[in-house]
Amino acid sequence: MREKTTPLIAEPDDSSLATVTGRNARIAPDHVAFGRRRPGSDVWEDVTCREFDQEVRGLASGLRAAGIQPGDRVAIMSRTRYEWTLADFAIWTAGAVSVPIYETSSADQVRWIASDAECRAIIAEAEHHVEVIGEVRDELPGLAHVWCMDAGDLETLAATDVDEAALAEVHSGMSLDALATIIYTSGTTGRPKGCEITHGNFLYLTTNVDRILPEITRAPGSSLLLFLPLAHVLARLIQVLAVDTRMRIGHAPDVTALLADLASFRPTFFLAVPRVFEKVYNSLDAKAALGGKGNIFRLATRTAITYSRALDTGGPSLPLKLQHKVFDVLVYSKLRTALGGNLQYAVSGGAPLGPRLGHFYRGTGLVILEGYGLTETTAPTNVNTPATNTIGTVGLPLPGTTTRLEDDGELLVKGVGVFRGYHNNPEATAEVFTEDGWLRTGDLATLDDAGRLAITGRKKEIIVTAGGKNVAPAPLEDVIRAHPLVSQCMVVGDQRQYVAALITLDPEMLPMWAKAHDRPDLTVENARTDEFVLEHLQMAIDRANKGVSRAEQVRKFTILDTDFTEESGHLTPSMKVKRNVVAQDFAAQIDEIYGEALDARGPQE
Repeated sequence: MREKTTPLIAEPDDSSLATVTGRNARIAPDHVAFGRRRPGSDVWEDVTCREFDQEVRGLASGLRAAGIQPGDRVAIMSRTRYEWTLADFAIWTAGAVSVPIYETSSADQVRWIASDAECRAIIAEAEHHVEVIGEVRDELPGLAHVWCMDAGDLETLAATDVDEAALAEVHSGMSLDALATIIYTSGTTGRPKGCEITHGNFLYLTTNVDRILPEITRAPGSSLLLFLPLAHVLARLIQVLAVDTRMRIGHAPDVTALLADLASFRPTFFLAVPRVFEKVYNSLDAKAALGGKGNIFRLATRTAITYSRALDTGGPSLPLKLQHKVFDVLVYSKLRTALGGNLQYAVSGGAPLGPRLGHFYRGTGLVILEGYGLTETTAPTNVNTPATNTIGTVGLPLPGTTTRLEDDGELLVKGVGVFRGYHNNPEATAEVFTEDGWLRTGDLATLDDAGRLAITGRKKEIIVTAGGKNVAPAPLEDVIRAHPLVSQCMVVGDQRQYVAALITLDPEMLPMWAKAHDRPDLTVENARTDEFVLEHLQMAIDRANKGVSRAEQVRKFTILDTDFTEESGHLTPSMKVKRNVVAQDFAAQIDEIYGEALDARGPQE
């Protein structure tokens, strides 16, 4: 076994999340805490620490007046927006427990979460969310209230006089060990499980992350644009970190307008999953090709990657520095401008980013820090820092965290972020912890000599071919998915004679790619059998195959006639493929792959 511990640096100043906004209002009342946009407006309005605390306390008092008691569960079903963060802190300030529900959830998912968590109230964003809740409300006898943001219900609640004495009494009874939230895993299999996360889980992490990432949290004018769903643990932890450290926060509820929001808000820090960084790169590549500058962009890409790699190996040469400077004017500066112009750092989580993209972005002037974590660990257990950034790893353990590898490569974790268990599910809780208290992550990993962690795959996702070869699908899928035509990819081959892949096409990128390659008549349907498209996808397969042994190589692929989406049931809200659902829904296509002769384009025995 191998093990790495990072000692705790600091203790939280607050005894619970209920006192954070009040502390900020006392220390820096006029500091701008948020840029807020009213519905239908493009203008970012400043909200100071004092104003936010007043809104939080007003809404908290309204919740108390409506009968919400300390320990009661209040769900939030909404896109990422200012009112989400307001409601979250108001619920904590009232002594209650917040329960996120993805705004895309079905009525059955709402019923399960609200009943399992025993929610007394749900704060919904819009009327259509209220309608979804209404479909199952008769099955939720404990649900006393459904409030709607867009209907002005939060303003009505907040109109109640603030009872400072009552709030102070609630806060005196709270501690770091108290339950703060129940976050339901998005779940690639089975019913989502409710992870019980405490005030201490959040505050110990944010206090210590602040100490190791001052370049992000304490930089002059530090600001964050949140667009990932706040129902997801990573966005939630970053939200708390930003409020705790008084970073200016903006919310971007519509991912299709992300670039426009970045340009108007101009954050210094950004949080995303790898697919977002892939899409930005592929879009730039396609636009350059359309403008007749494809060769220049590709040369700029190679220069950025070479330059970044050189930073780790003694520094770039003078000719490379000069070439990099030229492309900084021609290409990289335009990328930085498109991302708002102030962006210095980004954090990528949820899946591996891949060294190629990591080096590309660093070479253009944007440092992406990869991290790793689970809902069960309140998001990060490990993260790279600007001072120790090692592309291709997720860095060292956070302060107060220990990582350990079992003999089979499974990662185990102990630390300040580890949750206290699954709500109403002692059996699942017992299964996920070892007898001596280590959390089993289910992920396979390696540790280098310095203790930096690299995730190699999910233990349950390992494919065992008919020949007995163990194949980790993630490294193959990550390379294939980097191709601009590819939306999603799932490698298959369990108990089969060779490894194959299911591929879906990206309907947004296909028109640009087709036009750039002088094939304007390509559609998602005819592209599936187009020889030119198949040849280019085979190139992506070949690139992926270079990184694995012959027995692990993808021998054949098929293009599906539909994409994997959250709406189709094939992706979780955090963009992870539900492998069992895909395998079941596309069983005929998988069987067809193995029922036919090996594709002549693929590698041969």
